[in-house]
Amino acid sequence: MKREELVDKLGATLTKKRFEHVLRVEETALELAEENGVNLEPVSIAALCHDYAKQRPDEDFISKIKEKKLDPDLLSYGNAIWHGVVGAEIVADELGVHDQRILDAIRQHTVGAAYMTKLAQIIYMADYIEPGRDFPGVDQARKITHQDLGKGVAFQTKQTLAYLIQKGQAVYPKTLATYNAWVPSNGKEK
Repeated sequence: MKREELVDKLGATLTKKRFEHVLRVEETALELAEENGVNLEPVSIAALCHDYAKQRPDEDFISKIKEKKLDPDLLSYGNAIWHGVVGAEIVADELGVHDQRILDAIRQHTVGAAYMTKLAQIIYMADYIEPGRDFPGVDQARKITHQDLGKGVAFQTKQTLAYLIQKGQAVYPKTLATYNAWVPSNGKEK
């Protein structure tokens, strides 16, 4: 599928607000890819597809978890986790994306991973720092990420974990694994 076809499909599938977010994530991801010497094509595809499943009903995710025999613990979480981890399966099935590097970047954009390729790091960070984001610490996250992608991953992971703890929300185990791999090591590339 060409980029124009993918953009048309996303525009018809997502709300205007979500579609605009996806385009800003792509723009940010492409900047980060250029800064980090990463091939632009898979970055563009992963960025455009990262939220493809975000607006699906819970039943779609629950069905996909069971159909694909994914970790049953996923059923204890919701869309914030599902749209990445399970959404990658939906992207593969519905959009025909089968490049595992792209699918891993989509899977990991919500929870990270102990090991993340540069592509996955870029999508993780682009989603967090795209220009439409406005929250305490986002300007610092942007600065750190443009200086050192791995340190950006560490910063985001630390901020996200602190936020979840402060809100008393459950922490998905892979988020803890991401924290343990990236934060104590000061964001050294894995």
